[in-house]
Amino acid sequence: MGVTVPAAVPVTVPVTVPRSALADDVVGRLTTTYAEAADPARAADMRAYMKDIAPFLGLTAPVRRDLNRAVLAGTPRPEEADCAALALRCWELPEREYQYFAVDYLRRHVKRCSSGFLPVARQLVTTRPWWDTVDALAAHVVGGLVAADPALRADMDAWIQDEDMWAARTALLHQLRHKDATDTGRLFAYCERQARHPDFFIRKAIGWCLREYAKTDPDAVRDFVATHREVLAPLSVREALKNIGGIGGIGG
Repeated sequence: MGVTVPAAVPVTVPVTVPRSALADDVVGRLTTTYAEAADPARAADMRAYMKDIAPFLGLTAPVRRDLNRAVLAGTPRPEEADCAALALRCWELPEREYQYFAVDYLRRHVKRCSSGFLPVARQLVTTRPWWDTVDALAAHVVGGLVAADPALRADMDAWIQDEDMWAARTALLHQLRHKDATDTGRLFAYCERQARHPDFFIRKAIGWCLREYAKTDPDAVRDFVATHREVLAPLSVREALKNIGGIGGIGG
């Protein structure tokens, strides 16, 4: 496909939380506001639904949106260090809603961050990982960083064959919103690289990123699936062809 995925795997160094008066203020407001609105009965149901990945406060998305507006009222636009400090501190808190707050905050302010933010994003992706945070970070944060600095594609080349499954899933999904700007060579090379992966979350991600790109170039996706039908998992094929029809007796 014109892209060779290198064999080297990056060594991950934990990121230190930078100092940030803004993060201090926001996290203080956040923990107070969220704790006051907690719903223990709903929290138990949410924790069970999310496979016990973390404790919950029991705050639904609409409730969190309202609370977030109150938490952030009057706060200034952040700098990159503020974004890093806030996100990393939210990741240290036990309840999952704090990580959701951080993801929403980063989605809103990713354009304030340089390519130097990628190690922070990786730490978030690989710490207490599950699809609920990883997928948004992949498409909206890592994807935004790579779009702004194509030099980061080399990092994605390393992530796609990382032993950490969630780093690899992030590499697969980081172009979900790129549409015509998608690096198709990498998209297809990444799918081929992980086509035989045994885990559901990688196989699902392959199908998802192909299905999303099919909105831009359905013929290219059909051709890729036809060429690689012997190595792609049935799940990946079904997802890839879901909206564009099957080929040769598969999908559809």
